Amino acid sequence: MKKLKIGIVCYPTFGGSGVVATELGKALAANGHSVHFITYAQPVRLGSMRKNIYYHEVRVSDYPLFDFPPYELTLTSKLVDVVTHEKLDLLHVHYAIPHASAAVFAKNILRHNGIRIPVVCTLHGTDITLVGKDPSYEPVISYAINSVDAVTCVSESLKNDTYEHFKVDRDIDVIPNFVEMSKIVGASAATTEMRASFAKPDEKILVHISNFRPVKRVDDVARIFAKVRAKMPAKLLLVGDGPDRYRIELMCRELKICSDVHFLGKLKNPTESLHISDLFLLPSESESFGLSALEAMSVGVPVIATNTGGLPEVVDDGVSGYLSNLGDVEAMANNAIKLLSDDVLYKKISDAALAKANTFDLSLVLPMYENLYYQLCK
Repeated sequence: MKKLKIGIVCYPTFGGSGVVATELGKALAANGHSVHFITYAQPVRLGSMRKNIYYHEVRVSDYPLFDFPPYELTLTSKLVDVVTHEKLDLLHVHYAIPHASAAVFAKNILRHNGIRIPVVCTLHGTDITLVGKDPSYEPVISYAINSVDAVTCVSESLKNDTYEHFKVDRDIDVIPNFVEMSKIVGASAATTEMRASFAKPDEKILVHISNFRPVKRVDDVARIFAKVRAKMPAKLLLVGDGPDRYRIELMCRELKICSDVHFLGKLKNPTESLHISDLFLLPSESESFGLSALEAMSVGVPVIATNTGGLPEVVDDGVSGYLSNLGDVEAMANNAIKLLSDDVLYKKISDAALAKANTFDLSLVLPMYENLYYQLCK
């Protein structure tokens, strides 16, 4: 079967949608397809030069006439240009706003020019459950979702949310997020040394990775940790940055846990922190899937999380981790203490987490996307 020329549009940041889009593109390129990233900056997870991967920068002109740079129009024009001159077979846009609408606009322009280009849109979460709930966006998002050639989303939960919040009258395929298990390495001397720089041998390490937005409820992370630390020696690693960081720093001072909390900021490879951790905390208000939870499970780190959104599709409560009601800090802390206090139970949950992560391996998910692409390119 012939290899395809695929254009990928995504946010090139540390967020889950950008990470998934970038890793998907890298996997497609490794499988022989030509992948063209079309974004305003090089994706942070793209790394150095790679075979079959190309990058096209979307540069927005800053005209005095505009109060806000017209990114969507510039992206549309760039899509038309790249599709035309690189002779792409397909566009895959990640995140509804504004990528899906820009792709539909570009598709219509290209059709007028005699060029057919199928468009796949993948919905990732907050484009539907948070930003998308703004009524001012609904007509555009609904139109875009109904106008592309195929729509996928990362969980059954997100699929249901999309039908609930938008006027969508077409099928949506669920293709989950993934991890590449073959590239995950075990503990090493360097890992042991790194862990020793954060914690003593008798101390447990808890970790949280996010963009520190209110929806992530990082304040609950601090409260959970304070309860755990009251029962056993422990450290907390907070990976990421965002609007709530300063507030959490103040909370750590109020809880008197500052000496045991490490703010690591944005790490280019945040999964490195998982290799030295014992437990992952994700008490989010909403998670369409929970990619960070899956990444923790892929290295055998159990997850303590809320039973919201797509998390129950990733974490089996009481089997590969523990799920509690939103805001139930007491239950989450008790589950963490129970797990970290019982070596036999911990090993059982850790092994189950690793087994569950294997069901989301890239080798199982990549063919789902490729099959969809080939159907559309017939």
